[in-house]
Amino acid sequence: MDRRAFLEALAVAAASGLPLASRAALAGDGREVYDLPPFGNASLLHFTDCHAQLMPVHFREPGVNIGIGPAMGKPPHLVGEHLLRAYGIAPRTRNAYAFTYLEFEQAAKVYGRMGGFAHLATLVKRLKASRPGALLLDGGDSWQGSATSLWTKGQDMIDASKLLGVDVMTGHWEFTYGQQRVKEVVDGDFKGKVEFLAQNVSTADFNDPVFMPYTIRDINGASVGIIGQAFPYTPIANPRYFVSEWTFGIQEAELQKRVDEVRAKGAQAVVLLSHNGMDVDLKLASRVSGIDVILGGHTHDAVPRPVEVVNGGGKTLVTNAGSNGKFLGVLDLDVREGKLREARYRLLPVFSNLLPADSEMASHVSTARAPYLDRLGESLATTSGLLYRRGNFNGTVDQLILDALLGVKGAQIAFSPGFRWGTTLLPGQVITTEQVMDWTAITYPYTTLSDLSGEMIKTILEDVCDNLFNPDPYYQQGGDMVRVGGMTYTCTPGEAMGRRISDMRLDGKLIEAGKTYKVAGWAPVAEGASGQPIWEVITQYLKNRKTIAPPKLSLPRLVGVEGNPGI
Repeated sequence: MDRRAFLEALAVAAASGLPLASRAALAGDGREVYDLPPFGNASLLHFTDCHAQLMPVHFREPGVNIGIGPAMGKPPHLVGEHLLRAYGIAPRTRNAYAFTYLEFEQAAKVYGRMGGFAHLATLVKRLKASRPGALLLDGGDSWQGSATSLWTKGQDMIDASKLLGVDVMTGHWEFTYGQQRVKEVVDGDFKGKVEFLAQNVSTADFNDPVFMPYTIRDINGASVGIIGQAFPYTPIANPRYFVSEWTFGIQEAELQKRVDEVRAKGAQAVVLLSHNGMDVDLKLASRVSGIDVILGGHTHDAVPRPVEVVNGGGKTLVTNAGSNGKFLGVLDLDVREGKLREARYRLLPVFSNLLPADSEMASHVSTARAPYLDRLGESLATTSGLLYRRGNFNGTVDQLILDALLGVKGAQIAFSPGFRWGTTLLPGQVITTEQVMDWTAITYPYTTLSDLSGEMIKTILEDVCDNLFNPDPYYQQGGDMVRVGGMTYTCTPGEAMGRRISDMRLDGKLIEAGKTYKVAGWAPVAEGASGQPIWEVITQYLKNRKTIAPPKLSLPRLVGVEGNPGI
């Protein structure tokens, strides 16, 4: 942070009433934040769900992440002040900004952007210098989520990952480039450099493994087994035709075999690199024995400390490392006399203004972005409010998308997927093509306008809601509720499938089961779908307005969640 930026941030901090310790921290070089003494004899560094964000970003954590039944009030279903109290994080501090949505606008002005591969590279190098032999693990969702990743079929991120020093990776959104592209990278770009692991992906014809299921690495005399677990619901949550020759699934029994196999081959510690989502990982940890630590992703939960799960073979530590390059997990293992004696874990926020940019990575990022700068920088409008995505039911980014679909497509009702990726814009910032692509950059971006019956509308809402609130985590796919514009409804998350959605209304009138309504949407998973890309619809909407007032959120009336610490 240069002197001018420091003084501006200090002024904002003072005006915001931030504690003196927080203001003093602005003057530091980050050494105290990242002074993490080494421990044990084997270390793994872990990031996940960066969603192709090469540059530092703002990303607001959710204000709603409801846990139902046994999950209520437990990680990862803690937000805001509930999360701060659970982990002993002081309010109005740097860590409160990183891990919660509280006072986000003011805190973002004080503490700045987070992540960015050049800054992440600096932190990785520092930690590797103090932890010889440490491995860097990527939990997946790295090749998708930005304009440049879409336009290069992930090549900008593939090259950045190699330069960052990724040793092991698993995947999810990577598969939306198609199975041929994934195999091309794994067998070409990554060969001899990055091991792509997925024990739960097989060929549909003969059930042969598509990727290596695990690797066993010697780290300073400690034998560490790492098993890969790709997103199990890829063919359901994303278009099946991208991976038509492969099968996925949790594959719990097969995983147990793999754990036993790596143990039999001499692994003294076993780690699962998972893209299941944290709730799925918590259940998995209770049913599969022999895994010491799960380094998890997919649900974008930034959980400061591991959750310990007891199972038939002992215990498993379950972690989840956030998203958008905001965090780096550090797992230190003490392996002695043939077994893991102790594991220590920290989830470090990546504060861009505390970590100088690594020159080699900064050069790569600049080169990768250079051909596209004019397109990325096209000014479309200015936002007068905070634009963010995360939350179980809606965010202002998705409300903007809904408003664009309603306005441009001439629909009565609009649906937008409950994606959890997408960067945040502060009030007064210009909305450029780059930001629009951060919210929409997928390989099936088509918009649709359909005639749906009231009965079908309820079926869709019930189906997605069950994906989010089914009490069995194995039936949860990890996204948020479909965003709904133009109509209102009531949601009772604790109810059973088919009874969660009620009182659906359009213009105050009850939606009729047998009546037909015009419904706009985007990201259809059916093969052969076509239509105007969503980014074109949003661009048209923005250019017609120039200034975007804070969108009024279309939210359901919630029943039965009073006092839930996920709100």
